[in-house]
Amino acid sequence: MPCQNVIFDKDLCIKCNTCVDVCRSDVLMPNSNKEETPIILYPEECWFCGCCVEHCPVPGAIKMNHPLLLKIGWKRKSTGELFRVGMKNPPPPNNRPPVG
Repeated sequence: MPCQNVIFDKDLCIKCNTCVDVCRSDVLMPNSNKEETPIILYPEECWFCGCCVEHCPVPGAIKMNHPLLLKIGWKRKSTGELFRVGMKNPPPPNNRPPVG
């Protein structure tokens, strides 16, 4: 499976290449076909700084898959229900101090 750090929505992207200009790690490069989204040349070198997402003039045109968002999860012991960071309705945080 190819690395999917940065994902472009082809319907929303206006191909302005602002993301290419602001990328701090030079992961992105302009596509020679002006009707296509930028090319993710070195996805493994992405710093996940979010500059491409922040400077994009079209909200939602670029999505970043930070590795922590994909891996962090927890399980509710009482029900066995699984959760992960970024879900729509996470359970409330445990505000009780640890015992001991």
